[in-house]
Amino acid sequence: MSKDYIEVRGAEEHNLKDLDVAIPREQFTVVTGLSGSGKSSLAFETIYAEGQRRYIESLSAYARNFLGQMDKPQVESVEGLSPAISIDQKNAANNPRSTVGTVTELHDYLRLLYARVGTPHCPECGREVGEQSAQQMVRRIFKLPEGTKAKIAAPVVRDQKGAFADLFDDLVSDGYSRVEVDGEQYDLTLNRPDLDENYDHTVDVVVDRISVTEEARSRITDSVETALDKAGGVLKVIVPDPSEETATALGGSTARATGDLAGKDGDDRLVVEFSEELACTHCGIDFSEIETRSFSFNSPHGACPECEGIGNTKEVDEDLVIQDPSQPLKHVFEPWSYKRSYYRTRIKSVAKHFGVSVQTHWENLDEDVQRQFLYGTDEEVVFERTTKNGTRRKEKRFEGVIPNLERRHVETESKGTREHIEDYMAVTTCPACDGTRLKPQSRSVLIDGTAITEVNRLSIGDALEHFEGLEADLTDRERTIAEEILKEIRARLGFMTEVGLEYLTLDREASTLSGGESQRIRLATQVGSGLVGVLYVLDEPSIGLHQRDNDRLLNTLEGLRDLGNTLIVVEHDEETMRRADSIIDMGPGPGKRGGEIVVQGDFDEVCAAENSITGDYLSGRRVIPVPEERRESGNELIIKGARQHNLKNLDVPIPIGQFTAITGVSGSGKSTLMHDILYKGLARKMNDNTSVDPGEHDSIEGLDGIETVRLIDQSPIGRTPRSNPATYTGVFDYIRELFAETKLSKQRGYEKGRFSFNVKGGRCEECGGQGTVKIEMNFLSDVYVPCEECGGARYNDETLDVTYKGATIADVLDMEVDEAHDFFEANSQIRRRLELLKDVGLGYMSLGQPSTTLSGGEAQRIKLAEELGKKQTGETLYLLDEPTTGLHKEDERKLIDVLQRLTDNGNTIVVVEHELDLVKNADNVVDLGPEGGENGGEIVARGTPEDVARTEESYTGRYLRDMLPDVDEEGPRADKRQPAKPIGDDD
Repeated sequence: MSKDYIEVRGAEEHNLKDLDVAIPREQFTVVTGLSGSGKSSLAFETIYAEGQRRYIESLSAYARNFLGQMDKPQVESVEGLSPAISIDQKNAANNPRSTVGTVTELHDYLRLLYARVGTPHCPECGREVGEQSAQQMVRRIFKLPEGTKAKIAAPVVRDQKGAFADLFDDLVSDGYSRVEVDGEQYDLTLNRPDLDENYDHTVDVVVDRISVTEEARSRITDSVETALDKAGGVLKVIVPDPSEETATALGGSTARATGDLAGKDGDDRLVVEFSEELACTHCGIDFSEIETRSFSFNSPHGACPECEGIGNTKEVDEDLVIQDPSQPLKHVFEPWSYKRSYYRTRIKSVAKHFGVSVQTHWENLDEDVQRQFLYGTDEEVVFERTTKNGTRRKEKRFEGVIPNLERRHVETESKGTREHIEDYMAVTTCPACDGTRLKPQSRSVLIDGTAITEVNRLSIGDALEHFEGLEADLTDRERTIAEEILKEIRARLGFMTEVGLEYLTLDREASTLSGGESQRIRLATQVGSGLVGVLYVLDEPSIGLHQRDNDRLLNTLEGLRDLGNTLIVVEHDEETMRRADSIIDMGPGPGKRGGEIVVQGDFDEVCAAENSITGDYLSGRRVIPVPEERRESGNELIIKGARQHNLKNLDVPIPIGQFTAITGVSGSGKSTLMHDILYKGLARKMNDNTSVDPGEHDSIEGLDGIETVRLIDQSPIGRTPRSNPATYTGVFDYIRELFAETKLSKQRGYEKGRFSFNVKGGRCEECGGQGTVKIEMNFLSDVYVPCEECGGARYNDETLDVTYKGATIADVLDMEVDEAHDFFEANSQIRRRLELLKDVGLGYMSLGQPSTTLSGGEAQRIKLAEELGKKQTGETLYLLDEPTTGLHKEDERKLIDVLQRLTDNGNTIVVVEHELDLVKNADNVVDLGPEGGENGGEIVARGTPEDVARTEESYTGRYLRDMLPDVDEEGPRADKRQPAKPIGDDD
């Protein structure tokens, strides 16, 4: 049997109750059930964890020393297990340097392609860059002023690891004594550099030290040829103390920007690299050799020097410096206090220079005077300062408020000063590279007239189209070189398209991807690997996908299965369950009331199971009802001229006091509209949040009906095991107060702080109150194991002596919300907060569950519960991004009730969502599309769900038709089964 099945016996991980299950191999199995019923405990914590543990045990004892010991899951046995790969919803990366291109390795292939067949062009004049002869280099050197002293050096080692002792021996034997190593000069006959072989080093051999005179022309020519021969066609000219005229002679600032500068920070030498291969003789610009790292924004060889490869910079924002133009001149500059003599002197002196009073209102000044106050005067200003020794006068140009702030931000060593100035700075696109992250030389290498930065800005779908016929525009030689590279690029782009990600651009930051998008990127990578006989464990891959795109994802999963792999997918999506070979329904309830298999079989068998809540919803015996009436609204919040990313200059009205759903196919602009424009625009305008940079739009009108804005997203509630639902919602404060009031606590003098695991006193000091100890896994993810001292209880023995109704503080943290609600029923403060967690479908969750183990959907619902616990003013705008993530239909119904309750209290709800049961409960729907990426960004339909359902152009509307009884048109799923037996018919 084990050859055909993965057999699990006696699984007791978390809430599993001595579970026995046989999962067919080489089939597509869905594990479903109520939230908290044990789906992930079976699929990830038991089956996948056992597979990973066996893999580590198969390694050598030496390798295991670095990995640590992984605990065996609480399971009697798992047989028939294949090598296991987990594809979960963890975000691909939080590093701002990571993009879709880098995490998919597409950027690596693009770098290789451009380094091998790209044609360099001059960033100044656009001419194709050609070779440069030794004679041309000499002519360039002789453009230096007469008598200029310089060194001619051969760069023999460029950013390579090693100690290079043999190289230094060879150089001495060849007659070279002077070298520059990492910018430091050495005489090899006197002392040799002691280099750490584990670090990158640069070694330049000083071939000659010259003075530029006509008599030395022959010697300089010989030295240039020698250096070129020594370094394989490359040389450096180093001018120790360059004048402005010197820099101009070798290409001016351009030479500095495109040549590699040697030496340490603060080294003012001019170092220009010449190459026999690459130089623009027209502009006098020399290029370093084109390598793959020339196109890496994570390397100084390719990164834009201004933003260091990030793509954006922080700059002082004029709107933040002048926040109220109606203020008088002496009070209008927010960062400058008129009470300080330094600022008062400057404002009064410049005002006197222009003949205006410091009482003059800013808005009444001429634009030219405003400009010179902000950015510096065109003429010198007389500054007068009165001291005890008399009045001092100094004439100099006023640098301007904004340049003053920017200079002090760079120069100050005070953290407080820097943070104060940053309050008036905004994140803006780097003006030097226009957000492309690469330096000018790298941006000027073209293939078929297209730079790598232009390719990075394409969506995956457009990039695939771009590379489809590229060979036709290449020469025979280029085609031969590029053939295999292009094959890999097209394959990866194709796999990404198959899983519904064709709307993502290659330069999109990986940290902005949703959990579902990150998961599908990893899925595409696995499809490309072509592995056979592998067990794939997936966590809700349909998250974030429109119903229209779901079919392609399911085709991909079936393709993986057909290769001979086994798929175990934790999922709530009905269409996924219809396409699966078998379904395991966990339950019957959440938490301790779950952990059992309610039914196992195909789709029809699950539908027929009367004791299965999942079967009730699949068969139609239970449904989430459509509201009997929609709310009316008189006021609107109006977004004007939204044009960030693919949005096409939209005007979007959001009714105040209503429940609005923003829908559309993947990549149509939903998150851009809600996050980048609505939230960031309001956060900047209403909360003075200068850390956010709103997307491009004209204005947001109608703010009178909104008091505050809250974004409830899926970001973690904490990044360490110390954070948990009890601490985040504040209920733990009341629980600690209760324990501090017990008789034993008062006898021992214990106060509330004794029961905190974040401070010394009551916590276990071995693990610092975390209950777990982190094991560094080197090339695998870190693993947390229970602390041996406290056994995971977090507290020391003395603290655990204190009990309330027979339970210790550690026992309370181990309780599920449902259990704790009954336990603390007599305490209204605690009970009310726990009821909120139950209301959002988290009754199964342990109070002390570490935040690091929560899914994005769970974290979002905890935030929602915390919001519900606040005093309701009735004028809050709540923004939620796919709140149904990870929810069973039964829990989704509870969530919808909570959102309706918030709206009934007079709040405004805006939700980005694909789940149709939630969409049909909205008062108002804004459907974007019609497609993703560049073909999206328009309003396809707007109005009630019924209005949208009757709009033929709306993909969302077509799928909504089957959910709304008042709509006569049939949708794509009109043939799905009718209710087998409605609940309550026998009563």
